Amino acid sequence: MGETVNFQDVIKKSMLHLEAFRSISYVDMLLGLACAFAIGLFIYWIYRKTFRGVVYSYNYNVSFVLMTIITALIIMTISTNIVLSLGMVGALSIVRFRTAVKDPLDIVYMFWSIAAGIASGAKMYPLALFGSIVIGLTLMWLSRRKIKEQSFLLIVRHNEEAATELRILLRKLDTKLKSKTVRKDFTELTVEIKLRDDNTAFMQTINEIQGVHDTSLINYTGDYAQ
Repeated sequence: MGETVNFQDVIKKSMLHLEAFRSISYVDMLLGLACAFAIGLFIYWIYRKTFRGVVYSYNYNVSFVLMTIITALIIMTISTNIVLSLGMVGALSIVRFRTAVKDPLDIVYMFWSIAAGIASGAKMYPLALFGSIVIGLTLMWLSRRKIKEQSFLLIVRHNEEAATELRILLRKLDTKLKSKTVRKDFTELTVEIKLRDDNTAFMQTINEIQGVHDTSLINYTGDYAQ
């Protein structure tokens, strides 16, 4: 008889848990996921417009959309039950991401996706939408300011004959020395130069110097290693 009572208690507790999970309505679920999806697409568009790196990754950008939706889904799930929320926090605490993030700005987009997902899952739709608009406009404004002046790495290979004339020309271009490699036949010089437009006529001037072998110009993202 005691075993029957225990079994009934288990059934009652299970029904109580099911009722707790039903505390969130279908309307709230649809609104939360729709809001997270819309903000995720907005983050996707802003990242694509403001990307100034070397190689654009479509999969990395799409992950922001999915991260926003998944975060909203997690928040809606744990908001229905306190016990489940504690278990979810413990489960998420053991997750480790091994992907290296080269651009510090990418971390901002990650936090933006997570914050928007939390606000959407917590039914704070005006905060999620208005906050995302402010962040997006700020990133657009800052990216436009960055376009006006970009950093590049100018790599010049030359011999000793061109050293003096090349040094005078690079001083006029307001460059900063990054590295210098001296070999038996030639010297490789790497300098940082800032350009306000796409005018690269100075490269032809450098190539015309007697003793210069070749000249290369690459985009400088800040992760250059000597």
